[in-house]
Amino acid sequence: MVLSAAKPLIRRHTEIGIFLIGAILIVIFASTSDGRWANLYNIGTIMQVTATLGLMSLGVAIVIGTGEIDISVGSTFGMGALAYLWLAARVDPVFAALAAIVVGAAIGYVNGWLITRTKTPSLIITLGTLMIFRGVAIALTDGFSFSIPYAARNGWTYFLLGGGDFLGFNTALFWLIAVFAILFVVLKAMPFGNRLLAVGGSADSAHSRGVRVERIKLSAFVICGMLAAFAGALEAGKLGFADGSMGRLMELQAIASCVLGGCLLAGGRISLIGALMGAFVLSSIQSYLVVTGVQPQWFILILGLIVVGAAYGDKSLRNWAIRK
Repeated sequence: MVLSAAKPLIRRHTEIGIFLIGAILIVIFASTSDGRWANLYNIGTIMQVTATLGLMSLGVAIVIGTGEIDISVGSTFGMGALAYLWLAARVDPVFAALAAIVVGAAIGYVNGWLITRTKTPSLIITLGTLMIFRGVAIALTDGFSFSIPYAARNGWTYFLLGGGDFLGFNTALFWLIAVFAILFVVLKAMPFGNRLLAVGGSADSAHSRGVRVERIKLSAFVICGMLAAFAGALEAGKLGFADGSMGRLMELQAIASCVLGGCLLAGGRISLIGALMGAFVLSSIQSYLVVTGVQPQWFILILGLIVVGAAYGDKSLRNWAIRK
């Protein structure tokens, strides 16, 4: 009776599956790690990783909402980190972060312009720009790292931009909450949100109703680039250094977070809170494998198996919910 009553709720809110999986994993991790996973320090670390991955995932979710995909966010993340570190040693970190966001917006604009103008699949275009900007990052660093001198890490603006902790959590987490609140309002209460999902549901139908499809898609890629670069700046603020490999494979984690969180890759349906929960689940799995001493050569394999298992469980739950 109770299970039958839950079916309509699960059908309406696709992110419920990832919340249930997250709750199950938390219980398993806490009970099998002898306190090494479930402690305040480790939870703070997980939330810091979730903050930067979550910002990337929000941007990717916006693009997925239009029926496109952006797999260049990993290299955009790295470019944002390098731009921030290079400038933060010379100007106030606020201006450095703004410059990093501009870099991300420019990369997003290039992606969106190429996709809307040439009608080439976004998977192909962003795969190319992923490699292009990864190559640029490696060439800029020339095998070394960009870093900020310790003397320059004492200002309050550096503290606010990922360089310090507040209430036991890295300040990047509070940026994630603020960005999520803004995007939630934009998608739920402003025309842009309706147009974004309309484009993803049916671009032709949206165009026939006066929606400027290409402009919406271009805006989505710019927003995605800005969030990825800002996440890179916050991560760089936390670490204090970055090299050309910064953000490698994070594009796959961001896409996995969105899919696990209930975003439909075909477009027209996204869940911002689901994408964030997906990022939290992935960060938690990584942390669990680290604290339990899994050998590096098995790390990616086990992480992939757990993600596949979580995705299968989520899919099974949704299929059960739509059955009469």
